[in-house]
Amino acid sequence: MKVPTFFVVVLSLMLNSGFVYGQAKPKVTIGSKSFTESVVLGELLTHLAGNAGAQVEHRSELGGTQVLWKALLAGDIDAYVDYTGTIREQLLADVIKSGVEIHSEADMRREMAKMHVVMSDRIGFNNTYALGMNGVTAEKLGILKISDLRDHPALKFGISDEFMERNDGWRPMAAKYRLPQKDIRTMDHNLAYRGLEHDAIQVTDLYTTDAEIEYYHLRVLEDDIGFFPTYYAMVLMRDDLAERAPKIAQSIMKLENAIDSKSMSAMTAEVRLDRQLESNVAAKFLNDKMNLGISYEAESVLAKWQRFLGRLTKTTAEHMFLVTISLGLAIAVAIPLGILAARNEAFGNTILGVVGVIQTLPSMALLVFMIPFFGLGAVPAIAALFFYSLLPIVRNTYAGLTQIPKATIESADVLGLGRGARLRLVELPLALPSILAGIKTAAVINVGTATIGALIGAGGYGAPILTGIRLSSIPLILQGAVPAAVLAIVVQFGFAFIERRCVSPGLQSR
Repeated sequence: MKVPTFFVVVLSLMLNSGFVYGQAKPKVTIGSKSFTESVVLGELLTHLAGNAGAQVEHRSELGGTQVLWKALLAGDIDAYVDYTGTIREQLLADVIKSGVEIHSEADMRREMAKMHVVMSDRIGFNNTYALGMNGVTAEKLGILKISDLRDHPALKFGISDEFMERNDGWRPMAAKYRLPQKDIRTMDHNLAYRGLEHDAIQVTDLYTTDAEIEYYHLRVLEDDIGFFPTYYAMVLMRDDLAERAPKIAQSIMKLENAIDSKSMSAMTAEVRLDRQLESNVAAKFLNDKMNLGISYEAESVLAKWQRFLGRLTKTTAEHMFLVTISLGLAIAVAIPLGILAARNEAFGNTILGVVGVIQTLPSMALLVFMIPFFGLGAVPAIAALFFYSLLPIVRNTYAGLTQIPKATIESADVLGLGRGARLRLVELPLALPSILAGIKTAAVINVGTATIGALIGAGGYGAPILTGIRLSSIPLILQGAVPAAVLAIVVQFGFAFIERRCVSPGLQSR
């Protein structure tokens, strides 16, 4: 008896897809921070997990340490690479404050295990913090070590946001070295190199494996009193990954003792200076080091254009999703709140005060605050954008309703209209121009603010902007900035069209 061809094909697809006999590929999510070395290390973990049979997603450029750490504890990612200095001074800071002594890597590993996190042995290289200057400037001023900076109080410092706030960062370092400088600016780590090159700043924080040190001919200042701890790279992995996918966990740990400082700097240079893809650089290293046979191809011009169009399509869809959903939710909530505020003065003042305070919160802080509740990705970004959209819609709804002449309201009452009918037939139509203006303002704000959603894995136009900043690539930055600007203009014209269609001609002329 012949088996129908259709069933043969279906059975073959199921077998190849791993749906039969429980052979579905385990899903693994790798994270990385928003600097090149971390992204390359994330790609190394991604290849190792994929080579062991995992279905892998790499959520790259997820902001700073706390974003990755919270995501790991929450299970939004399964593994990422961090550093011993960061682990001790940042991730285990509360443990140390509670009186637990942590001096060695074994101590760190013990405390990590209590949080259900496995800490690997050293990957190999020590990427500690340092201060650096343009070599020519440092030579002219005779600065060789950090303590020499005391004699030059007028120097301008450009410090990364994370380094500024760390327990092992700027403030305790400046106090220990008694540095007198007051002109301290915070900026993205990747932008600081350009600042040094153009003398906009004279000193910045460095990672000692940065490829830019050699490229920009920077001088790394000697840490002459030994402030900075060692920063050996370590894999941090959820212990449940070893339980549900031991083969994949073992493969990820192959990174132990695999990368020295020279190799790490070389990989970073290939990405930042030679403009090679992080995935290809990582694959080449693993093939050379471990003979894994990971396939990759050099990009042709056609492939680059295809990647550009694919990225544009993907980021546009992600950005539109973030803006549309958050704005729709805000409209559904804010207009009723505006109506209630207009009908009750005390309640109105309270509502306007609350949404006004929310609007003043820094966008990145609000995004990070959402992570414990919603994890990574689009949901926390939508929640943050929703809160940012409330103020202009609530305020304009309130303003539109409270500015209706009393005579008009009295005329509606004389006609015998109830409160509901009066609201629907008189008040809302008269307030519609103001309400639409508030919605338009919220939409434009959302288009711009949604770009930072990329810092927590929400995608959108922020993704190429972040990558462009990290790689000092103007074309990549423009791939996100230009479409975002175009979308904002489209939103403006779209709401102007809606206003012409929905608002009566008399109100439009007014």
